[in-house]
Amino acid sequence: MPRSFFLCLISLTLIVVIAEPQRLKPQVQFLTYEEARPTLQSLDEILPAELKGKSAEEGARGWPEWVKAQDAAVRARLRRGDEDTMINFLLFGASFTKQPRVTAQELTGRRQSQEAFNQLINARIDDLIRALTAPKAVAINERLGFLRKLVAQQGHQLDDPKGRAKLREYLLAGLQRALGEQESYAQTLAAARSQGNPGEEFIERSKLYRTRGLSLDTALAPNFAIEESLKAMKSRGLIQAGSVRKVAVIGPGLDFTDKAAGYDFYPEQTIQPFALIDSLERLGLAKAGESQLVAFDLSPRALDHLARARGRAQRGLAYVVQLPHDPQAKWRPELFRYWETFGDQIGKPAAPVGAPAGLSELKLRAVRVAPAVVARVRPVDLNIVYQRMAERQNFDLIIATNILVYYDVFEQSLAMANIESLLRPGGFLLSNNALLELPVSGMKSIDYLTVVYSDRPDDGDHIVWYQRAPARQ
Repeated sequence: MPRSFFLCLISLTLIVVIAEPQRLKPQVQFLTYEEARPTLQSLDEILPAELKGKSAEEGARGWPEWVKAQDAAVRARLRRGDEDTMINFLLFGASFTKQPRVTAQELTGRRQSQEAFNQLINARIDDLIRALTAPKAVAINERLGFLRKLVAQQGHQLDDPKGRAKLREYLLAGLQRALGEQESYAQTLAAARSQGNPGEEFIERSKLYRTRGLSLDTALAPNFAIEESLKAMKSRGLIQAGSVRKVAVIGPGLDFTDKAAGYDFYPEQTIQPFALIDSLERLGLAKAGESQLVAFDLSPRALDHLARARGRAQRGLAYVVQLPHDPQAKWRPELFRYWETFGDQIGKPAAPVGAPAGLSELKLRAVRVAPAVVARVRPVDLNIVYQRMAERQNFDLIIATNILVYYDVFEQSLAMANIESLLRPGGFLLSNNALLELPVSGMKSIDYLTVVYSDRPDDGDHIVWYQRAPARQ
């Protein structure tokens, strides 16, 4: 056979190998003016000042620059979210200190002694600064490594006493800001609750963090609420067995210690992508091994975490999820059973990381998620408010929990239009937010499910089932 044939064959192979990643790389584009126009016209009274009173021609002309600026502003909120994460790490972290974690009662002012609270906070600040200045601690603790870079980017010098003193002032100021924000949120919800209409409170709660930094907060319980919703939808015939193949999670989250129920004695992890695949296969809504999941996020940290996990999975390495449970949370039996069985469809039990002495009361589980499952999760950088996929996606199901709460009604409405563009006709969005349903939108709520996690006040979620209008026959 001619040598030129082999050269052509090799060249063709190289073209395929090179072109394949490009073909598989998803194309993301900014929302165009024409795509946004129906939403803009429907929300004329609450439009941002820059968009008000514009003709269609004027709006279209200024739109590309405006939408890029808004995307940049949203992404800038990630830094503020990182600052919130640092404050929560200060309050609840256990890897850098032997001091007790700050309790919810102490944070809400229901404390026995202000002096004792101040002593605890000061001791934890001392320990955190000491850890951030210890090269060995920073090298082996990924959370400390991230925070060390964060404070350095903010100009804090830790190699001299004055620099450490300024960092202490910064941490105290951040704590006061966070406590003030929590008090403001509580007052807002109390005012909504006083109207005697649970729906009004839910609506207010659904946009509560619209001015807050974007947090990568994550938790196990909302995944239980999603599974319960899927179970109910299946029983009513809304989703057929084996019909779910293509799914997405918006904002999968990264467990850093972003809340009182979070912990830092195990590596950073994400939960929701694996939880969704687990639930779909447990309920028989997806055939084993067939569902593909896209994780949409705009955080480089979250995207990089998933990309590295996917890369390891393609080399045959599993992903271990740690599942600590605090018995003091007094979960409902149904949630506890979910915790006990989590992961039985996607992996096998693994040895959990041991908790430090101060958290010895925790119950611990771990699941080794199979590499084949991890490889089915694809991270994509997308701002759901201001960006879309260039090509039709036809997702059967999209999950967005504790994400749209960071946006106002206008931004939520743009996000709903973008989510509609991702779903197939008849596909579903499940969210724990009440979202405005515009007449021009093909997205409508068809029902909701309230799932209670424990007997503690407000410990639960309302999962609303939104559906894109089915195709006309």
